[in-house]
Amino acid sequence: MQVFLYEPVPTIRATVVKMMAKAEVKCVTVEKEFFGKDTLGTGKSNLSTKAIMIAEDESTVEFIQALRGANCLNPVIVVLECKNSARATDFINAGADDVVIRPFSCFEIVARINAIVRRSFGHVSPSITIGDITAYFDGRDPEINGERLRLSHREHAIFTHLALQHGRVITKESIYEAVYGMLDNQPFDKVIDVYICKLRKKIEQATGGKQYIETVYGRGYKLSDPEDTRHAKRLPIGAPHRGDHAADFVAA
Repeated sequence: MQVFLYEPVPTIRATVVKMMAKAEVKCVTVEKEFFGKDTLGTGKSNLSTKAIMIAEDESTVEFIQALRGANCLNPVIVVLECKNSARATDFINAGADDVVIRPFSCFEIVARINAIVRRSFGHVSPSITIGDITAYFDGRDPEINGERLRLSHREHAIFTHLALQHGRVITKESIYEAVYGMLDNQPFDKVIDVYICKLRKKIEQATGGKQYIETVYGRGYKLSDPEDTRHAKRLPIGAPHRGDHAADFVAA
């Protein structure tokens, strides 16, 4: 997981970065310029899974309003120095998703971010079932017929992004942004093809050759139950098509 962190106090910033690393969270530290109109691009055309943590100061409300005004859809969490209901209300009304109070647990932050992200994609449960696959949105590797499918860090990030939007075609650009975002020295986007190939191979080996990840040429990739895909292909012309609605999600 990657988080953008605004913390103006250097000593506290270093402590937070070190603490979040224990939960396998990479903090990309940002300055006030991050919230300027010329640099706000974190939301882009899709809902980003990267949260923005903002330490409370005199400009916090303005920062939140700038993010939302730029159509930034990233989860926004404000860190309060002490309990203050009035300030928390101001931040949430400005567009923040959540507030936490120091001292906080890095694992609690991760859980809060995961909850915000999955609800943003229409999931109320921390897991969903897609055919033989159980996908988790709390950081765990997926399971296939009850057995853990071990994934690398990048494979897990890509799989989760596809699972959050299963049944839909996801562009390579969207996957790339979700996995690498604003990191320096970003690799060429062909690396997404490589990881998709590895991920597809692992899933096929665990499911006896079933193809859950479809390449939609010229558009991107889609994760779906192959049984549903075959059924859809047999539907007569004009028959209703099953959509991507929350009611279709099956909780594990």
